[in-house]
Amino acid sequence: MANLIEATKIPGASVYGVAQMSYTVDGKAGKDYAAALTAAAFREATAIEVAASSYVVVVRQRQTKVSELGDVLSTIAYAMGTLKPKDRESSDPSATSWQMDRAWEAASDICKKYGLALNVQQKKDDDGWTRNYMTRGDLMTSQNEIQYAIDVEDNNLQQDMVSMQSFMTKRDSAFSTASRIVSKSLNASASALDNI
Repeated sequence: MANLIEATKIPGASVYGVAQMSYTVDGKAGKDYAAALTAAAFREATAIEVAASSYVVVVRQRQTKVSELGDVLSTIAYAMGTLKPKDRESSDPSATSWQMDRAWEAASDICKKYGLALNVQQKKDDDGWTRNYMTRGDLMTSQNEIQYAIDVEDNNLQQDMVSMQSFMTKRDSAFSTASRIVSKSLNASASALDNI
């Protein structure tokens, strides 16, 4: 990152209407105003890049959360599909959906990771095995809670994307400013040589 130190004024000299100064840029003394301004523009662009990179991390985390919660919704949708036809439209809370223990374990772990909980209950079946199950009401409640969490995360994701885009625009603008200064400085030097 450029370190700018204003040094001594050169009397009567100017560049683009600004008094010519001697600057120390990146430890090198005697640099002109254009070099200092270019270094400042690149420093700004670098600072913006660092700020934007933190948004990239947050956006990736949000995308992962949305994807994982989407997997839980898929498990719930599958469970809803396993309800007996007579129970699908019923509001009877005793209508249950049996699932493989593994599927519920994975879904429960994801929910715990994000501070959510599935209303998974346990019951021994006729063979004496303890099985996980959810009532139709449990499924509906869990589905709504997880969908709400996804919607909130999607909203936050959109806002972060807008902020990140704004940072990228500012960064590009800073690089463009630095490039224009370098270009104008080179053109001015070439023009001065042509006039000698």
